[in-house]
Amino acid sequence: MKTVPRNVAPQAVPCPPPCADADVIELFFPVGTAGPALQQIAEAKAICRRCPVLQACRAEALAWPGAFTHGVVGGLSEDERHALLRRRAARGAGIR
Repeated sequence: MKTVPRNVAPQAVPCPPPCADADVIELFFPVGTAGPALQQIAEAKAICRRCPVLQACRAEALAWPGAFTHGVVGGLSEDERHALLRRRAARGAGIR
């Protein structure tokens, strides 16, 4: 996501989120999950960690998984988001 999440009031963010910087946008969409992509993912997550709307961004990405299928969103990689959603679904179904 390269914009402030819909569930965050625009006045709550005094400046554009760090992921909106055109110089870093490719970090959020690494090609693959090994080699250089691992470094890109780590760098994107570091940018997310200093974002003032990290929690809202993550909440939106998890609430609308079909809208956020690729890349690092809310400080989580695709694999991490999918795993978290699977665990939540399993808990909801009573599976441990």
